Amino acid sequence: MVRIKERYLLVNIIYPPNAAGSRARVPALVAQHQPTIAKLTPQALVRAIKAEVLLLYGDYGAGALEGNLSVKYLSLATSTFILRCNRAHYRLLWSALTFMDRVPVKDGRPCIFRVVRVSGTIRTIEEIAVDRARKLILAVKAEASSHPQSSLSMDLLAKDDAMLDVVDNDMSDDGMEDGS
Repeated sequence: MVRIKERYLLVNIIYPPNAAGSRARVPALVAQHQPTIAKLTPQALVRAIKAEVLLLYGDYGAGALEGNLSVKYLSLATSTFILRCNRAHYRLLWSALTFMDRVPVKDGRPCIFRVVRVSGTIRTIEEIAVDRARKLILAVKAEASSHPQSSLSMDLLAKDDAMLDVVDNDMSDDGMEDGS
């Protein structure tokens, strides 16, 4: 019996700094690693990736990723997801992610899909994702402590390492419905 060989890609969604974020004196790490909007689903992400592969590689690319492309993990809070694909075609998937420039939802924000790591096992990718999230929290805390004049800095220092929430005061819960 032959085992199907797969690759797992750990991908971060990084947002470019905007004029509104710089006025609020938000640390640069927080501005780039913002939470992704709640409308992003694994199904929408897979559809957008397949559309980009079809655009770049035509029928060959679409056929290569047709049967085994899936999102194994999607965290909207950390803007991180894990993709699974066939080992022979992971470079094709990686290049399609490089060319994607918007979050694949209606009126999606500009972003960069950055492939952080490729591995043969999901366990390794999960460990790396947890380690990167922990290091990001520590880096944000260090940056916030170096700028004590910011009100956000004091909030970040008061949070527990396991739970870091970035709260947007401009949006209410009413605007977060799926239908709008």
